[in-house]
Amino acid sequence: MKNLITPIVLIFLSAVGSAQPPQSKAGNSFSFIDYQKTFPRPSEALQRKADTLQKQFEAKNLVWPAKYIYIRSFKYDSQMEVWVKNDIKDQFQLFKTYKVCALAGTLGPKRMEGDYQVPEGFYSINEFNPKSTYYLSLGINYPNVSDKILSDSLRPGSAIYIHGSCVTVGCIPIRDEQIDELYILAAYAKDKGQDFIPVHIFPVRFNVEKSVKYLESLTKDDPALKKFADRMEDAFDYFEKYKQLPVVMIGDKGQYIINEVPPRKPKTLIEEKAVKKPPMEHLTRNVGTLVESVHQWPQFPGGADAFSKYLETLGKDMVAYLPKGIKKAYVQVEFIVDKDGVPVNFKVLRSVKDGDEFNDELIVRMEKMGTWKPALLSDKPVAKKMVQTVAIEAPEK
Repeated sequence: MKNLITPIVLIFLSAVGSAQPPQSKAGNSFSFIDYQKTFPRPSEALQRKADTLQKQFEAKNLVWPAKYIYIRSFKYDSQMEVWVKNDIKDQFQLFKTYKVCALAGTLGPKRMEGDYQVPEGFYSINEFNPKSTYYLSLGINYPNVSDKILSDSLRPGSAIYIHGSCVTVGCIPIRDEQIDELYILAAYAKDKGQDFIPVHIFPVRFNVEKSVKYLESLTKDDPALKKFADRMEDAFDYFEKYKQLPVVMIGDKGQYIINEVPPRKPKTLIEEKAVKKPPMEHLTRNVGTLVESVHQWPQFPGGADAFSKYLETLGKDMVAYLPKGIKKAYVQVEFIVDKDGVPVNFKVLRSVKDGDEFNDELIVRMEKMGTWKPALLSDKPVAKKMVQTVAIEAPEK
């Protein structure tokens, strides 16, 4: 028969590495979270981040921990989104957007070993690696069924991960302080029974005009790449409309087929507000009363010297995110150290011109600075507003 269509069994049959925790001495199986705690890095990440993640969920009126998570990444836009829900019938809700901090190759799917391409397509997490060379990592099941049909039959490539450290030869790197969050979210979802954790990797955000135009420039003389990108856009449109995962099938030639695709909006009708990248989600709270005077100011973990070193390191790391042509900046940031010591409600008061993405990255980093000792008033912890200047300056060559 011609034009066979096969359900995308690669998603549902993919095994998850470290999926089955060993039996305890008493004969009882560990939970997946307990199993991860037997490894130093996940154990430390859980101690450091689980409470913070729970508070971030509460601030967004989300139920912690999420029973289902969905990860989608956009290569050209260098972003990775994490969506969550707690009932299979519910719509997914956006929890956080991470910056993908390095990219190898160009747009288009991975087709052979050594091409330095980040895959594009529909995957799932198939490995939790607590001893990764890049701190922590989550493996994805490349090559999937489609890739095995369309890629080099002898050397399609393998070992594709979402990992820490900003280096890559075909993987998806995010910062260490972000991969530990993602690792924990995925571990909790698996612990709750989500063996299939989907990871969809798109070439671009299809609702951002600049990104779409760049993709069109690459595909105008490449019909095969254009057809592939169109199917990826079908899946993007389905999720944007329904906030549910599309049913993805594979034809006999390896092509993706998306079920029940909504009518595509003409390119001329792309909303103007969609041209800009959506702002990142930040940790906000309804703090309530703020006091002006306190008996003891908030204290950074480790004290004043540790805070100075933290700001110095932060300033060096942020150099890479300065807008083009700017080598120096003194950025003033306001935030609140809440009465439980968690820094929240960050606001950039003074920054560089056209620095929206730069400001987002700075806030994301500062939100991870750790829990302070809260301010004290009459020996009781209170919320206190702070204003801090961060010096960012590129080193002289």
